[in-house]
Amino acid sequence: MSIDFVTNQEIILAARRNLTQDIWDYLSGGAESETTMRRNRIAFDSLALCPRICVDVSKIDTSTTFLGQKLRIPVMMAPIGSLQTITAEGGVAVAKAAAEFGTMNFVSSVTQPSLEEIAASTNHPKIFQLYIRGGLDWCEEIIERVKRAGYMALCLTVDTAHYSRRERQMMNRWLPPNKRTETTRHFQATLTWEMMAAIKKMAGLPFILKGVATAEDAKIALDHGVDVIYISNHGGRQLDHGRGTMDVLPEIVQVARGKADIILDGSILRGTDVLKALALGCKAVTIGKLQGWGLGAGGQAGLVRVLELLEEELIIDMGLLGVTRIDQISEKYVCKAPPVCFPNEMSAFAHLPGGQVR
Repeated sequence: MSIDFVTNQEIILAARRNLTQDIWDYLSGGAESETTMRRNRIAFDSLALCPRICVDVSKIDTSTTFLGQKLRIPVMMAPIGSLQTITAEGGVAVAKAAAEFGTMNFVSSVTQPSLEEIAASTNHPKIFQLYIRGGLDWCEEIIERVKRAGYMALCLTVDTAHYSRRERQMMNRWLPPNKRTETTRHFQATLTWEMMAAIKKMAGLPFILKGVATAEDAKIALDHGVDVIYISNHGGRQLDHGRGTMDVLPEIVQVARGKADIILDGSILRGTDVLKALALGCKAVTIGKLQGWGLGAGGQAGLVRVLELLEEELIIDMGLLGVTRIDQISEKYVCKAPPVCFPNEMSAFAHLPGGQVR
């Protein structure tokens, strides 16, 4: 199925038309004053690209690898809970889109359908993301299911000890389905470094720690043998008044370079955003809100089109920057610059037809 969107701005507008107010606010909002969410965007906008000229850029290769798996572009699907509220196929739509395009997806432990159904829907490599909803016996049981289903890595999310005050949702008197029914969320608040180490040992898989936001915690993660540090503030949906993920990235690169791969999310909306993250030390990035908007605009096909548009942007941006391969991108291609702030949703797109998104 082909969808004729020519920009990701169009996709966001289509998602806005298709989604109910409740689902739009769940997907697009942040915590409290949404300061962290906006800082994610400002952190990208505070970096400028430094292009080099007179380079043969007639052939561009956007591919890379992550944990030994080839990615068509260095963009993966972040874990999102309650995907079934955005598109009927839920996590299966994301898996099929990732397989069709040629990338990887993180499967949230609080989305539908089951982890086994999502795993069986495609043959491409997937990563399972775990929230703690019980003690170590419970963890062992779900990890055994993850391994039997064939997931190639485990991602543990560590920035959700308490569910944040997401005021758009609160004013709508709306909660995501998993939050309405679960009675064991309090176990997330019991997570310690010792418990993390036990879970890592149980898994025996490449291990990703999601929610790292300081160099100090990155160092402890490295001491525990974490394979991938996933810099994230939950898209600004957990602790408010935090730093943007791109502001955190340089200090974590200093302690982690050569010891663990680094990935990042938080307001990835453009090919130029991907280039900036790679230039400062990321192996790859993940998309959350943009993934959801693609699904809201057109399900699996809408998400594939999001990825195709990011690829188109990357090819053009790399050529104009003066690089032909992902491994050529380095910090020499970026510098600090005053941010340009726009009034529309997430300060992402300045020239949407008809004004603001909402």
